[in-house]
Amino acid sequence: MAKTALITGASSGLGAEFARQLAAHGADLVLVARDRGALDEVADRLRAEHSVAVDVLVADLVDSEGLETVAARVSDIERPIGILVNNAGFGLDLDFAGNDIADEERHLDLHVRATMRLSHAALRAMLARGGGRIINVASVAAFLPRGTYGAVKMWVVSFSRWANARYSGRGVTVTAVCPGFTHTNFHERLGLAPGHEGIPGFLWLDAADVVRDGLRDAARGKGVSIPSLRYKVLVGAARLVPASLAARLAATGR
Repeated sequence: MAKTALITGASSGLGAEFARQLAAHGADLVLVARDRGALDEVADRLRAEHSVAVDVLVADLVDSEGLETVAARVSDIERPIGILVNNAGFGLDLDFAGNDIADEERHLDLHVRATMRLSHAALRAMLARGGGRIINVASVAAFLPRGTYGAVKMWVVSFSRWANARYSGRGVTVTAVCPGFTHTNFHERLGLAPGHEGIPGFLWLDAADVVRDGLRDAARGKGVSIPSLRYKVLVGAARLVPASLAARLAATGR
């Protein structure tokens, strides 16, 4: 039986691309998001193109009931999940003081609480079977002083690095995939038109390349994956500059 991958935030962007590439490798899928119509559209396309089984699970991961529904599916021993992709997320304006605190709390819950809960469910099930793979979508913002988005993604990176070191010897790898600016609808949901980020063209990545690099690094058992050489260099350089300068540089774009 082909491995089954469960992907959150699978209705668009990197989530849909993870689904496409995993389906192309023969994985059956469980697609999770809030928008049933968008999920059904992705699912129908993947069934037609790759002849894999695709289930749709509509859930809001910020809602406790929705999160527990997905955690129960991840834990289901009768229908094992071999690959978990924690991809669901959204961004906020960098002006923390000006943001609605309810939005900040939802942001924290989705990026940290949901990732932790689903990783916990997956680890228990995967360790019991002796194998599995968890991919947590983070960001290069984790390595920069970049508001609460950078903070939550730093948690994802730190947790994934530790969990990979702790559990890879028992057959379960955990990888934080850290893309830079990527052509998806992520920035449009922030209310920004394409091309209005103030980011040089060479810093933009294609979603297909990000996912391909992330899946490759996860297969190699890496705890952290930074797609593309240009961002590997930038992350290395960011560690060498003063925090005040790094913060000014990181303020570019949203």
